[in-house]
Amino acid sequence: MHKSIAHLPTPEEEELATKRVELNRLEDELAERELRLAGIRGELAAFQRRYFRTVGLLYVELDEINAQTAEQQARSVKTEAATSAAASARQRARESRAALDAQATEARDFAPSAELKSLYREVAKRVHPDLAADAADRSKRERLMAQANQAYEQGDADRLRKILEEYETSPESVHGSGVAADLVRVIRKIAQAKKRLAQIDPEIHELLDSDLAKLKAKAEEWQKQGRDLLVEMAERVQEQIAGARRRLEELPLD
Repeated sequence: MHKSIAHLPTPEEEELATKRVELNRLEDELAERELRLAGIRGELAAFQRRYFRTVGLLYVELDEINAQTAEQQARSVKTEAATSAAASARQRARESRAALDAQATEARDFAPSAELKSLYREVAKRVHPDLAADAADRSKRERLMAQANQAYEQGDADRLRKILEEYETSPESVHGSGVAADLVRVIRKIAQAKKRLAQIDPEIHELLDSDLAKLKAKAEEWQKQGRDLLVEMAERVQEQIAGARRRLEELPLD
């Protein structure tokens, strides 16, 4: 009677196991970094919406009054310089209105729950484009990851679950087997994950160094002192609007 011989892993199988551990660690780290990046984007987007609702709307009104004033002056003096100034003022008013219209109609707070963060981490680990095996897989991952970023910013946990389910059940998530092929895929995924990790920090730095982020940081400092930066900015713009209205009313009519 022959005794069963325990299977001893081959060098390739041992290397594959080691690489899978490394890949799993990198995927966890990548998911955390992508979560931080998405969180910063969401916080800035929410702050920008509040800025436009609190201050931007007033600047739209101020620019419109200034445009009317410049147009009234151009009709009065009828010079090329006045006409040019009126055209510039009107263009600025149009741009202010367009920028405001591009924002969400309601200023939503960004306060992701623990569940939302957990779902986003899982999506990032499974769906991240830089872990794709081929071009077709990458294309699908890029589309789903863009949807995941939007869902996270909007606090849509159900959408994140559907994105994860869509990828998990897609043909692209199923690949060939065999130690040699698996080892090559894992090594390539490790390289892709490292490359993406190297890209994230500069992206985060760029966001945090933006004018919007600096304004948000200033608003947070004021909040610690019991002051609301955006409200006080709005009060100053309201004073400018009052002055602009007086100047417009003082102009002679045609």
